[in-house]
Amino acid sequence: MRRKRESALDYHQKNRRKVKRTIVQFVILLAVGILLYQAVFDTKSYAEADHRTWQNDKGFIAISYFGVGRSGTPKLIAKAHLDEQLQALRNQGYVTISQQDILDFYNKKKPLPEKALFLSFEDGRNDSHLFAQPLLEKYNYKATALSYANKMGNSDNKFLQPKDLLNMQESGFWELGTNGYRLTYINIFDRQGNFIGVRDENELPTKNHVEYYNHYLMDFIRDSNMIPIEDRSMMEARITQDYDQMREIYTDTLGFVPKVYMIMHANTLYGGMNRLVSDVNDANIRKTFAMHFNREGTAYNSNKDSLYDLTRLQPDPYWYTNHLLMKIQSDTQQKMKFVHGDEQLAQQWRLESGAEEFKGNKIVLTSPPAEEGRLFLDNTSGSHDLRISAKLEGNVVGKQSIYLRDDREKGSFVRVTLHDNTLNVEQKKAGQEPVELYSAKLSEVLWQPEDLAYDKATVYTKSQTEAGALEEDEGYPVNIQNTRQMDIVIQGDKLSVSVDNAVKVNQQAIDSAIASGGVALGSAYSEKNKQDDIYDGVFTDVKISSIQNGASDQEQILFRNSYTGMEKAVNRMKDAFTTTVDWVMETF
Repeated sequence: MRRKRESALDYHQKNRRKVKRTIVQFVILLAVGILLYQAVFDTKSYAEADHRTWQNDKGFIAISYFGVGRSGTPKLIAKAHLDEQLQALRNQGYVTISQQDILDFYNKKKPLPEKALFLSFEDGRNDSHLFAQPLLEKYNYKATALSYANKMGNSDNKFLQPKDLLNMQESGFWELGTNGYRLTYINIFDRQGNFIGVRDENELPTKNHVEYYNHYLMDFIRDSNMIPIEDRSMMEARITQDYDQMREIYTDTLGFVPKVYMIMHANTLYGGMNRLVSDVNDANIRKTFAMHFNREGTAYNSNKDSLYDLTRLQPDPYWYTNHLLMKIQSDTQQKMKFVHGDEQLAQQWRLESGAEEFKGNKIVLTSPPAEEGRLFLDNTSGSHDLRISAKLEGNVVGKQSIYLRDDREKGSFVRVTLHDNTLNVEQKKAGQEPVELYSAKLSEVLWQPEDLAYDKATVYTKSQTEAGALEEDEGYPVNIQNTRQMDIVIQGDKLSVSVDNAVKVNQQAIDSAIASGGVALGSAYSEKNKQDDIYDGVFTDVKISSIQNGASDQEQILFRNSYTGMEKAVNRMKDAFTTTVDWVMETF
């Protein structure tokens, strides 16, 4: 009898487990099904803006995303982050404009909306359409989907096909553009100086072993000594054939050639490119397209710019919303309304420079361009002895600082900084320069080739190549993120700092003149980042306590933003669900 009861119990337990698995699988498939339905069956139509109210004769911004993913990758912005950024742009008053609006602005001097935005998504990815479509409907935004001609009809389900593109265009939310015929690299050298030659993108999926390369349209094809193996007429015929093939494919598959072109790679044409190569590209571009976004890095296009030398901004996937707004503010010189997040938490702090966002259990402090962002906790000025714990989660390349006894009037402080994976501790007395108390490299941050998301396209010379492949700057790619647990105690004239539960600074003497002041956070870019001088410091699960009566076991919490109790459990469940859905979508 006992065996029968145990067998029946096991049977019921197995059934319950099966039911639970079935429910979880159903919920996951339902979520995926909803996303697919939204992408396939567009239920809304784009509402055109009233052009009669437009009076802007100065210019517009252009923002172009490489691609969109559900949760984001080193190359794809997360759908939730894209939603936040588009919502912020909408709240600023930005109205999307069409390709024809740009043509009329330059050719017919027709005005644009006061805050005009040309929005685009590059690379012709299916996931970009899947995740961006609901957001375009949500904000009534129009965007341009760019593709590569050689992906048309090649049965690669990663990329949008002609039927998809034409259906998107019919909804009114999308226009079509192109990145060119194909993505192929020439004159490639690896890090050991070995000559690789010409490779298609599928033959070079990662570039972690590559030191030099160029794009197919950007140079003569050369040998291992960087001597051209083709003369001018051969080069011109080769490049012209790419444009001819592109025109033929788009005409056959779409019935027309898109008006807008965004060349790969940007910032080379009319710049460092060989003049003969530049000339043949320019002639083909003007023959084929109505406008060309040749440059990348800044968002603003003025009425003095050329239709064939426009610029767009490509936000990196790791940018928080205020990072994008700070960049647009810098490019346009127009004041932005930054997002603050949790207003109740924000009221406890005083922003001294930059922009802050209180996002869940994170404080994201975005620096001004080439300056430090500073955020001061108001109720800590009278607290002498403190215990601080926080996870520092910003990119490895950059500066994240915690200030103690920060007295702005006297100009004195103690500062603990995580800078390019180095821990620095300094003190500054009134009227003096900062003095270093401690500096040491932390344990290496591990990253994989697939984490690499920065562009190493280089215009190089024969002498550079003869000298061998140059070593990459010591350090980390600028997009690599990492988490460091920081624990700090300052008590009397002694300071202790632990990183990832390992003591780095133990009872370090602090000058007795630095005896008062509050707690502040700081963020600043690293000079190793040559492309971006804005930085997002990320301080997670921050807890700041005052030590009472000199007793470390008697503390008063001055600030805490970590999840606790049910809120913590719910967020863990959300993370687990997100991870599971990501796995399902990537697998199937």
